[in-house]
Amino acid sequence: MLFTDIIGQEKAKKQLIQSAENQRIPHAQLFITPKGSGALPLAIAYAQYILCQNTDGENITGNEACNLKFNKLMHPDMHFVFPVAVNATVKKHPVSDLFLDEWRDFVVNTPYGDLFDWYRQLGIENKQGQIGVDEAERIVKKLSLKAYEGNFKVMLIWMAEKMNIAASNKLLKLIEEPPQKTILLFITEDENQILDTIKSRCQVVQLFPLSEDEITTGLLKLEHVSENEALKIAQQADGNWSVALKLAHDEETEEQFEQWFITWVRTAFKAKGNATIIQDLIGWSETIAGAGREVQKNFLHYCLRFFRQAMLKNYNVDELVFLEPVTANFNLENFAPFVHSGNVLEISNELNDAIYHIERNGNAKIILLDLSIKLTRLLHQKETV
Repeated sequence: MLFTDIIGQEKAKKQLIQSAENQRIPHAQLFITPKGSGALPLAIAYAQYILCQNTDGENITGNEACNLKFNKLMHPDMHFVFPVAVNATVKKHPVSDLFLDEWRDFVVNTPYGDLFDWYRQLGIENKQGQIGVDEAERIVKKLSLKAYEGNFKVMLIWMAEKMNIAASNKLLKLIEEPPQKTILLFITEDENQILDTIKSRCQVVQLFPLSEDEITTGLLKLEHVSENEALKIAQQADGNWSVALKLAHDEETEEQFEQWFITWVRTAFKAKGNATIIQDLIGWSETIAGAGREVQKNFLHYCLRFFRQAMLKNYNVDELVFLEPVTANFNLENFAPFVHSGNVLEISNELNDAIYHIERNGNAKIILLDLSIKLTRLLHQKETV
C-alpha cells in the first residue's frame, strides 16, 4: 500500500517515515483516529515501509518480492487482529485467523471502512464483535517466534477499543517487555476505551478528520464525480472518506435513514396532547431496534447530522446546508424553525446518550422509546431570546 494512495494526513505520514528512516521505531504505537480518516491504510503502508526496507518516503524502492506480498496482504511477518464474532461459518471460539480471507477482501475494497462495514462483511450486523483472551493468547504466541524473513514482526490491532479487559491485561506484559524487533500498531476510534496502562506505554500517532478540500480532490481524482457533486459530498461527509464514498455510490441506506427520521419527528411532533400516538412511537422504536446495533448507531449519527442541518437552515447559513431530503411532502425549510438554540444542544445530548447506551448493550427498544418521548417535548420547546 502506497503512502501516496492515502488521502491527507501529511503530518502523520512524515512522522512515520522519519521514524523508519532514522531507525527509531517505537515498539508500540497507538493510532488515534476519527472515523474514515485512513488509519488502517496508513498503518499498513508504514508496516510495508519497514518490512520491505523501502526508502525515499515511498513503498516502491525496497525488496520487490516483499512489496508484492504486501500488495496481497500476505507477508508472513505482518499479522492482523480485528473484532470478530461467531457467524454462519465460525460457530465457536472466533479469532482473527479464521477470517483472514474476509479481512483481505475488506481491506482491499474498503480500506477506509468502519466497524459496521466490517460486521456486514462477516454477516454479523446484529452482533458486536470483540477482541478476546483467545486472540490475546495467539498474539503472544505469534510474537514469541522469530521473524520469517529476518527483519521485524508487525502486529496490527484494528479497533483496539474492542479488546475486553482479559485480553488487554494479557497484552500488557507484552507491551512492557516486547520480544526483540517486534512492533505493535494499535488503531482506535475511541481512546477512552483503551486501558490507561496500555496508552501510557504507546507512542501516539494522532490523525485528524479530512478537510473538505482533501475529500473534494479525492473524489475528483478517484471517483470521477462532477465538481459540484464532489463539493456537496465533501461538506456532508464531515471529514470521513468512507461516508463520502457511500454518499457517492450508495443512496439506499441514506434514503432508508431519511424515511425513519421523518417518520420519527412527525410522530413525535403529533404526540403532544395525544397519548394514543405513544403506540406509534413504540412501533417505530421496535422497527429500529430490530435493525441491529451498528445500524442503530449509524442511524442516530445520521439524526445528529440532520438536526445540525436543520439548525443551520433555521439561521440562514445556507452555504453550509447540503441536505436535500427526497421524501414527498417534507420540506427542510418548514422543519428548520423547530430546531434552534433553545433545544438543539439538548437534542444532541440525548442522541449521544442513546448512542452511548446502545454501544454498551442496553435494551435498544427502551433506549429508543425513551429518546422518542423526550423528543416530543424538545420539538415543542420555545427558543429563548
